[in-house]
Order: sequence, then C-alpha cells, then structure tokens
Amino acid sequence: MERFEALFGPKPVIAMVHLRALPGTPLYEGDLEGIVEAARRDLLALQEAGVDAVMFGNENDRPYQLRVDPASTATMAYVIGRLRGEIRVPFGVDVLWDPLATMALAAATGAAFAREIFTGVYGSDMGLWQGRAGEALRYRRLLGREDLFLLYNVSAEFASPLDARTLPERARSAVFSSLADAVLVSGPMTGEGVALEHLRAVKEALPGVPVLANTGVRHETVAEILGVADGVIVGTALKRDGVTWNEVDPERARAFMDRVREARGR
Repeated sequence: MERFEALFGPKPVIAMVHLRALPGTPLYEGDLEGIVEAARRDLLALQEAGVDAVMFGNENDRPYQLRVDPASTATMAYVIGRLRGEIRVPFGVDVLWDPLATMALAAATGAAFAREIFTGVYGSDMGLWQGRAGEALRYRRLLGREDLFLLYNVSAEFASPLDARTLPERARSAVFSSLADAVLVSGPMTGEGVALEHLRAVKEALPGVPVLANTGVRHETVAEILGVADGVIVGTALKRDGVTWNEVDPERARAFMDRVREARGR
C-alpha cells in the first residue's frame, strides 16, 4: 500500500484517455493526426479537472484481440510520445487485451503503471482467454522495468471465468502466486458498474493490498465506492453525455472530481 500511495496518493482517481481506433483496426478512420489531437484534448481536460493519474488505452480497437497487431502498440507509443511533454501526472498504459504488448508499450514510453488481465481462464467474446502473467513478468524483467506497477484485473469484462473459485479467492491467488501490485474489480463490460458486494469481498480478502473499482464508477456512486475501495479507474462517466466513445466533457470531469474531494474529506 505504501508504494501505491507514493505513486498515486490516497484514494486516487485514474482517468482514461481512450484513443480513437488505431491503424489496422476495423473502425480506423485514416486520420493519425486526429488521434493525437483528440487524445491531447482529453488529456488536458482531465488534468485540468484534477485527476490523480491518467491511463492510455485502445478501447476503440473493436473487436478486441488477445494478441494485438504490432501497429497498435507502435501507434500508441507514437501518440504518447507526441503528448509526453504535456503529461503532468503519473501515466499508465493498457493494450487490450495483450499483456506483452502492454509491457512493451510501458517500456517504450516510460509509463509508471500498466493494467491488464494477467491471470485466470475465461470464456469471452474473443474466445478462450488465458492469463499470461508468467510471460509478462519475465518480459518486464527483460525490458528492465521491474519498477512498473501492475494493476491486475481479476474479473475480466466481456467474459466469464472458467474457474470454480470465488472472486476473492482468485484475487488472493493473483497476489500470492502472480505478484499483483494491485487488484481491480470490474463490472460485466466497459462503462458498467462494479457490484459493491464484490468490491467489498475482495477488499476484505486483501486488506493490505490496493483494491480498485475498474469500471462503471459514476458521479452518484463514487463516494460510496471510495468508502470501500482504495481508488477508482474512470472513463465513461467523464465523457460527453456519459457515452464511452465521446470526448471528455470538462464540466463532467470537474464535477466528478468535486465529489471525489468531498468524499476524501469525510
């Protein structure tokens, strides 16, 4: 927990910079400069609102893959490199849903943290989904990034676990056997809320490990969630009209952080 708070501060808000669809993916619009400029606007709006950290992700690269094309990782590195001088808070990366690509991107950009599905076996929209923590952590070492703080999502979106163990049991195992630095609890898909009882059960199982809500945190729920979790990751709630694929709405972002500051002060 000490390392977590040294990086993010207490009860942090990690806000998503969702990149537009990248080259080689079905929704790519052929405008690389547009991807950079849209990311810049979102980044600046989030920082102005007072978020504690940002995370760059390729949420628009639908349908998702479990091993991404190198063009996705390369383009994400290019975009982050273009914005690097404007990032004023700790930043992280997530290349959906490829742990090794995520490690490579973190090493290339100097990211402080990374998020992925590192453990478990799931039946998913992408087919059979198997965690690759062993490969990913060995790759992290090969890249010289043992300092990279890893957020393990233990309840994958768009999927169901093929594992008889309970969610708290899977979370404890991710820390014990797979060396998770922090554990994330998700709803069923991007933008959909975490069940508070799931979050509470995982936190009770891991009292000394950072546990964060990973999806669906909204203005009206953030105070209650922060009463249980050690932090939140948020994207959709900060977008225009609360739609995942829209740009960040500065007013919504400021209002969200106002509620966070109020909750922290209790």
